[in-house]
Amino acid sequence: MWLITLADLALLLVGFFVLLHANQNLDRAALMQGVRAAFGEPAPAPRPDPLPLAAAGMFNFAPGSARLPGSPGSLVAWAEEAARDPRVTLRITGAVDGSPADVDRATGSAAVLAADRARAVAAALAPVANGGIIILTADRPSRRQVVVTLSLTGESM
Repeated sequence: MWLITLADLALLLVGFFVLLHANQNLDRAALMQGVRAAFGEPAPAPRPDPLPLAAAGMFNFAPGSARLPGSPGSLVAWAEEAARDPRVTLRITGAVDGSPADVDRATGSAAVLAADRARAVAAALAPVANGGIIILTADRPSRRQVVVTLSLTGESM
């Protein structure tokens, strides 16, 4: 009888280690959200966007183009100075003017062109930003521009 109990215990132990090995690459945030939902606890409220402290940008992109309109040197210097603080995040927002000519040539999408403009500026700023870059697109037409906003996001938790 004790031999059967020992075999059951050994199989449970092996099963536990197989379960641990299979779940070593899980998204911890999603797992915790699932556990909270299973116990009826509401999800934590999303943190509000940080307040902008300063802004700079690149303006006057050619219609339908994501090519930088000039040298990003002054923007890179500004971002390099700002990004010395590890709590800083750069929010890069691309925009279009809403005209029929200011769309991505391949897809005909203004949102894709705005994202391409933001990515072009992000590529110029990536070496100095220390990973604190968020790329966004404007929710309504404005100018053919990319605005870089500096926000103090605080300590990570």
